[in-house]
Parts: sequence; structure tokens; C-alpha cells
Amino acid sequence: MPTFSPVILRGFPCRVTRFDDIVYASPDGQPLLVDLYLPDEAARPLPVIVFLHAGGWLNHDRRFAPDLGRFFAERGFAMASLDYRSSRQAVFPAALQDVIAGIQWLRSAGAEYGLDPERIGVWGASAGGHLAALAALSAPETRVRAVAAVYPPVDFLQMGEESASPRSYESRFLGAPIRTVPELVKQANPVTYVQPGAPPFLLVHGSADTSVPVSQSELLYEALRAAGNHVTLSVIEGLEHGFLNDNSFDQGPQRRHRLRASRPGEPEQVFDAPPLTFGTFETFFKRHV
Repeated sequence: MPTFSPVILRGFPCRVTRFDDIVYASPDGQPLLVDLYLPDEAARPLPVIVFLHAGGWLNHDRRFAPDLGRFFAERGFAMASLDYRSSRQAVFPAALQDVIAGIQWLRSAGAEYGLDPERIGVWGASAGGHLAALAALSAPETRVRAVAAVYPPVDFLQMGEESASPRSYESRFLGAPIRTVPELVKQANPVTYVQPGAPPFLLVHGSADTSVPVSQSELLYEALRAAGNHVTLSVIEGLEHGFLNDNSFDQGPQRRHRLRASRPGEPEQVFDAPPLTFGTFETFFKRHV
């Protein structure tokens, strides 16, 4: 175990110990860090959820996340929040390579922390949702068991005119205006890599999102469904971009929650569901990780 003193988080149903600032990789001599949140009383080895933060690939802060002690270390998961290089530091595919390296580090170093190397899921928001989906679909070596992607960009050329600007997040991520590098865009689009045998996906999007249109999650849902995969799409009426950053987003007025669910060999289900909560994500990961 690390030589530094861990941070003890008390007051949860399960006490959580947080290990901060662990170096998991050093591309070009630049340390990349991960914070681990481990439930003290839970049986080992622990299932792992990797959280990938938002920020348009431009701004990087692995602690720009929901309260990972509450969601869901106190409930028996090991939570890992990863750094990845921003587009200020290195353009695509650097961030993807970092996410893959982080998952591989968790698998190889897992025994030291009581982690289960075969039970890893990924959870990301916005740019982090894009990277979660891209790592799971384009890199079979990650072997992740489940993906929860919240308002993820999945096809840059269908994002709208703003994304075509040389100063857009997408163009900065690729290092060139997206309309000038169609082959690179294709490599960066999660939807490019959809095929049968993908891990189960939970896609969550607000209907009022003007930063990443809800059509992005719909595109990935349709591609995964057409390929015969296990995928659920939750569209929440009236929510805008960034709602996952609020630890109490699910405590406000109840909003209509439209669900589409596709399972291999079964007809698609479309229905109004109970309000989406953080518990929805927990249930998804408990079922699949």
C-alpha cells in the first residue's frame, strides 16, 4: 500500500478510505494521477468504477466529479477518478491512451488495493462520457464490464456548426478543425467502433442540452441496438448540460424520464420511467459489474 497517509471519510453507511495522488502513468515524463475511494468493510476483491470527468477535453480536474465517497464507495464499490491529458497538453489520441493506461493500471495493481481486475466499469460525463464510450468500444484490452455515459459526444460531424469552428472543443481535441480531418474524426467517434458484443451501456441525456444535443446519445443508442447489444437510453425532460456535477440533481422537482431499452433477442421497450436518480447508476453497475 502507499506510504502516504490515506484520508478517512466517515459518516457513510460504509466507511470510506481515500488514497489521493497515486501516479498511474507518466507519458513524456508527465505524471498522471488517480484517486481511489475504497469501502473499508466491503468484501475483497472490490468491483471498480472508473470515473472520467467533464471539461471539454480542454480543462482537466479528476475531482470535478460527483461525491465518489457517496456515489458509490460507501455502497461497496471501489471508485477511481483518473487524470487524463487535456488538449492543452496533447491532442487525440493522448487522452484515450491515458484512459486505457489507467484501466490497465487498475487491473495490474489491483491486488495491492483489493480490487477485482475482472470487474471494472466506466462512468463518464460529457468529454468523460465520450472517453468512457470510446475506450470501451475501440480498445478491447480494457475488458470493461459496463459503461454509463452521460451527455456524451459520439459523432463530432453531427454536433452542429459550432463544433466545426477551429476554436471548438472538438477541434482543439483533435488538433485541427474537424471538417478538415474526417478520417481523424472517424477515429475519435465512439459510434465508429460499435459492433456486436459491446458491454452493456447506460446513456443518460437531458432533453434541453444545448452543448451536446440529445441526438448524440440517440445516435449511439441506435447503433448499439442495431448491432444487437444491451443498451438503455434515458432522456430526462428539461435538463440541460452538466447536471451530473450537482450532487443533488435528483432531489429537485421530479421530471419526466423517457426510457428506451434494448436487449439482445428482445423487442425494444419504450416507456415513461420513475425519475432517474444516482441510485439508477448504482443499480446499473451492481447488475453488470
